[in-house]
Amino acid sequence: MKILKTQTLRGPNYWSIRRHKLIVMRLDLEDLADKSSNEIPGFYEGLVKVLPTIEEHFCSLGRRGGFLERVQQGTYMGHIIEHVALELQELAGMPVGFGRTRETSTPGVYNVVFEYVDEQAGRYAGRAAVRLCRSIVDTGTYPKAEFEQDIADLKDLRANASLGPSTETIVKEAEARKIPWMMLSARAMVQFGYGIHQKRIQATLSSYSGILAVELACDKEGTKTILQDAGIPVPCGTVIQYLDELEDAIEDVGGYPIVIKPLDGNHGRGITINIKNWQEAEAAYDLASAEAKSRSVIVERFYQGSDHRILVINGKLIAVAERIPAHVVGDGRSTIEELIEQTNRDPNRGEGHDNVLTKITIDRTSISVLERQGYTLKTVLRQGEIAYLRDTANLSTGGIAIDRTDDIHPENIWIAERVVKLIGLDIAGIDVVTPDITKPLREVGGVIVEVNAAPGFRMHVAPSRGLPRNVAAPVLDMLFPKGTPVRIPIIALTGTNGKTTTTRLTAHIYRQTGKVVGYTTTDGIYINDYLVQKGDNTGPQSASVILKDPTVEVAVLETARGGILRSGLAFESCDIGVVLNVAADHLGIGDIDTIEQMAKVKSVVAETVSPDGYAVLNADDPLVAAMAERVKSKIAYFSMNPDNPIIQNHIRRGGMAAVYENGYLSILEGEWTLRIEEVVNVPVTMGGMAPFMIANALAACLAAFANGVDIEAIRQGIRTFSPSANQTPGRMNLFKLSSFHALVDYAHNPAGYEAVGGFVRNWSGEKLGVVGGPGDRRDEDLILLGKLSAQIFDCIIVKEDDDTRGRERGEVADLIVKGMLQEKPDARYQTILDETEAIETGLDRVENGGLVVIFPESVSRAISLIKKRQNHSDS
Repeated sequence: MKILKTQTLRGPNYWSIRRHKLIVMRLDLEDLADKSSNEIPGFYEGLVKVLPTIEEHFCSLGRRGGFLERVQQGTYMGHIIEHVALELQELAGMPVGFGRTRETSTPGVYNVVFEYVDEQAGRYAGRAAVRLCRSIVDTGTYPKAEFEQDIADLKDLRANASLGPSTETIVKEAEARKIPWMMLSARAMVQFGYGIHQKRIQATLSSYSGILAVELACDKEGTKTILQDAGIPVPCGTVIQYLDELEDAIEDVGGYPIVIKPLDGNHGRGITINIKNWQEAEAAYDLASAEAKSRSVIVERFYQGSDHRILVINGKLIAVAERIPAHVVGDGRSTIEELIEQTNRDPNRGEGHDNVLTKITIDRTSISVLERQGYTLKTVLRQGEIAYLRDTANLSTGGIAIDRTDDIHPENIWIAERVVKLIGLDIAGIDVVTPDITKPLREVGGVIVEVNAAPGFRMHVAPSRGLPRNVAAPVLDMLFPKGTPVRIPIIALTGTNGKTTTTRLTAHIYRQTGKVVGYTTTDGIYINDYLVQKGDNTGPQSASVILKDPTVEVAVLETARGGILRSGLAFESCDIGVVLNVAADHLGIGDIDTIEQMAKVKSVVAETVSPDGYAVLNADDPLVAAMAERVKSKIAYFSMNPDNPIIQNHIRRGGMAAVYENGYLSILEGEWTLRIEEVVNVPVTMGGMAPFMIANALAACLAAFANGVDIEAIRQGIRTFSPSANQTPGRMNLFKLSSFHALVDYAHNPAGYEAVGGFVRNWSGEKLGVVGGPGDRRDEDLILLGKLSAQIFDCIIVKEDDDTRGRERGEVADLIVKGMLQEKPDARYQTILDETEAIETGLDRVENGGLVVIFPESVSRAISLIKKRQNHSDS
């Protein structure tokens, strides 16, 4: 077996609208192409032995063990690899379940599609599944060591790519609220919402976390001073920078016991508590100084009591946890070292922040803490006796948390909320030491030890004991108060022809509303009048640029076939999804071999429209109109024929439509007709001579109207939008030269030729075409271009693209000529392969009053050649 290609999908896609995270692996079964599983000796037994848990797969039979029944009865290897890839991820702690396997038009080559949690792990699982199945075919088994390594590698990939526990908590809450989110490319930041409505977090720092407050919280002595001045109970302490200051500092705070910690430390690193003598103090000073960026160390009086973390969000107390340092409890027979090993076997404990709890590590600090209690790792504790492994109670060092939210005294709540306002943090973790959290701090000698920016949520979301608290909800309530929008309108447009013009026209209409419009096209990414990035930008990465931009108020996104197939969409839903048409273009590429399959690709845009949005569909195209059966949104149709039965039925049911009637672009809704503008006043329609441009204008007007744009803004937009080389380069750009006209259009498929032909046939003078086609199209498509050229033009110059896309030079031109002569044996034509020479020849040869139509590979080159002649004639 050979993996030919692996693609990672990250949004709604050809295989699934609902499941966005999919791996598509193009797999050549080679020698196994004609062998089903029941024809491979020992395969079933080997698979069950290596992967006994795969019995849980229901498969199409819909019952436990259903997949193994299929294997026993006989199924093909692509299907088996799909299930194995899913099961390997399951065993590595990544729950997945969706898969599809389909044979391509190439015999023995399959698309194996399966879900992933982490994309790197998903791709690895696909490769491992192929290795595993190949090994069972060849040897009857898969080595245990290799299998265990696969699972370990998958777990590592999952751990390395996973969000931190706090971030993950907030993201899950956002998903529950249908708030879109995306990772940003720097500093592990996450964006919630789109465009101008976006908010960001980095762990538990948010868009509202002020730099002054964060810096103050990081300055422990500064924090203590602010709180002390406000009458908040804080530890008695002082700051030193040198060891020879330590003795005086201990005397200043009232003697032992003391706490020594770094001035600017975090996560409990470098802190030593309950220091009772000079030897311990010296060691604690060295530890704290090494962890302090400024080399400054805090010496504080040690206060007896339990360590508590109080979480305050947006000025309100949300949760309280009592934190107990890493420890073990004796059983009367095991050493401390053995007890640590037993504790770490708890499945809830993992490395770092991967699990609810963190494994306890044995290091110099833990040994020192044991020694101060009179223990070593070999000590056998009595039944119930406790030995602590850390001074501090941080979960990251193996501590546990007990929820105390319902226990805290009201006065302590008041103090905590006041403390956070004094520091100025939006999200804060307050460390409190008190013998009894149920009583006021002043009564029991409790103190505020620290105020932390970016506090961890793990102890509150998954406490070791007590109620879990949804601490992410108040974060999102703060970022997006009730009634606050999280999205911007997204208008996605697709189709075989007319996408770029319709996208630009739609964006231009929205510009009339005064909003900042971001749009993507085959020419580039734009925000209002400014080009962000030049080039073909019709895929999900380009769409993400717009959705991430904090200035954008409306997104208009040209969405091409290639991006949908390679990566899926950049958004999980849109407000308006426009499908202009579906024609035979790019067939035979990316395993899309029929026009019906191409329609399914384009349908992804329509099916992604939210239920309260509109799918805007071409009622004149049966493949597009049929998409109405699959969408979950409302539907609006457009048509060049007001008597189209689909339009009439839709209107009778109270639906919305746009039609070309009596020379007008009109909106129909229920029993009334709203005329937008006469087409002769709409520049993009070339004075009404370009029918396909009228259809594009209908789609753009309907998309804007369905999304609530005022009719006057629509009128103004279509009146002022011109198909010029500046506004729509390569889209029906008509140039007046001295005695003739030249038209440049990027038509490169039969439907595009037909569309331009609708305009050319209305031209009264000679019609000369400079034609060609992309080399990666099928022979029959190129022959059809020749036939259409013979129907449209009086005289033809056949040229080729600079990039022949894998064909021999002259091969494309020969196929086009073949089609021309089949259609019109006496066709007047000349073959000039070089595009520049072909264009120059056409411009030289056309008669007075004639029209030269150029279908270029390079739009900019063609326009440059024409403008050069314009400038020469003007001079």
